[in-house]
This record gives sequence, structure tokens and C-alpha cells, in this order.
Amino acid sequence: MQIVEQKLEDIAGALSTLEAPWQDEHAVEVITRICAVPAKLEYSDEDVAALFEGNFRAGFTIAQLFLGISKDELQDRLGAILGPGRIGSKSFQANPAEFIAALGELELPAAMAAAVNFRPAWSDILVERLRSGRGKAIQGQKRGRGLEDFTEALVRGVFGDKFESRCQFTGLGNATEKCDFAIPDRHKPLILIEAKGYGATGSKMTDVVGDANKIIRVKRPDIPFILVTDGITWMRRMSDLKKLVKLQNEGSIMRIYTTKMAGQFESDLLQLKREYGI
Repeated sequence: MQIVEQKLEDIAGALSTLEAPWQDEHAVEVITRICAVPAKLEYSDEDVAALFEGNFRAGFTIAQLFLGISKDELQDRLGAILGPGRIGSKSFQANPAEFIAALGELELPAAMAAAVNFRPAWSDILVERLRSGRGKAIQGQKRGRGLEDFTEALVRGVFGDKFESRCQFTGLGNATEKCDFAIPDRHKPLILIEAKGYGATGSKMTDVVGDANKIIRVKRPDIPFILVTDGITWMRRMSDLKKLVKLQNEGSIMRIYTTKMAGQFESDLLQLKREYGI
């Protein structure tokens, strides 16, 4: 084979779009079943059950599409009602009534009625493409920022302006590491707080554990480190949540809070404020 020197413009000029069909066997089955859903003004538990007849996986996808949420989010919501280990086909077969009732709590029948009786305009197609693409990324960002805003509101309510947010704090041997809140400042912090919501863009379960360990390695041992986290997506990976709890039990994390623990979180911040004279 002859040796040649290729040029960037030669390769760039030869590029083409890679086309690929988006429908696999599962998608074809889902579409077939969607088209078979009878048009009604109202739907019952029996109609929901019919979605799953003979093919649990297809029924699960259809339920997800009617509700307008991801597979993971539907699993998480069902897991919060039924228990994390009771959301699969075996659980459905063992107790279909309980499974269908859980979907009823998620308002699937109402979502079916809204979708079937919806009369779309051409612009709805483009809006849906925007929602399913960029919208998902924005939703993830807002979930993460929402938990940070929740934490910042409590921190500001207790400490006023005596904190720095989203900064690099100075720790052992002048080493630095990023954290969400350093109180009263990043140079000589007395309290460190990290807010990480699972289910947010860039916040995987392993990221939360890893970021916590980075702070623990750099901070002074006598500096309280508080972790704020939330999201029922933790239910799918309890092993990682256990790692955080272990760090708390060992004293590396002073305490872990969720949004439902806001009252206790605020009370503990007030106690720390008094103890450290901030």
C-alpha cells in the first residue's frame, strides 16, 4: 500500500451523516400497542392493566411515555411506593393489583386521558423535540441548583453573609479543594458544606461519594463537614448511600441532611454558630 500524507480538508470534505434507524423490535411493539389503545375520555385500572398484558417491558415503556418521564424516574417513583425491589415483571406477576394501584397513585389513567384527547398543533412537535433534548439537560441542572439554593437559604438565614459559596477552600498543608459552602470564608473555614442531589446533571451516585472523600482528605480533622443530599434515585443504589452513612458514622461527615430535615439542619447550624462564635 502506497504511503501518502493526508490533509485535514481531504478528510473533512469526505465526511457524511451517519444515518441509522431509531426503531428496534421493542419500539415496534410499543408503537403497535400504543396504536391499539382505545380512545376514551376516562381510563380505569383495567385499561392500565391492558397495557401490560403479555409484555411487561412494553407496558412499562408505554406508562413511562404517557407520564412523560424517563425509565429511571418511573422506576424511582414506583420504588418509593412499592419498595425498590418490587418494580419488575416478577413483582407485577405476583401482585398485579398492587402494581396497577401504584401507577394509579402516579395518575397514569389521567395522563392517558390527557394524551389521547390532546389535539396537537404542528408547533407541539418541535416543542416536544426541545423538551426531550435540551429540556432534559436543563431539568437536571435545575434539580442540582435547587438543592444548592435550598442549602444556601438556610446558611444565609443563620450566618448572614459570613460564608463563601462554590469556592476552593484551604485545608491541610495549604492544599485546596472545591466545596459548595465555606463558613465564614474559604481561607480559614470553620464549617464546610456540600450540597449534592442525585438525579441532577453531573451528580452521579459515585460522584457524590467521590466529592465527599475529596473534601475529607483535604480538610482539617477538627472542621465539621456537612453533606446535604436528596433524590429518590438513591433507592436504586443503596450501597453508595451506605458508604456516605459509614463516613458519617466514622466521624468524617458530621451529619447528612435531606430537604425534609430542614428544621434539624437549621437547628444544628444555629448550634454550630454559637459554638464557633461566628
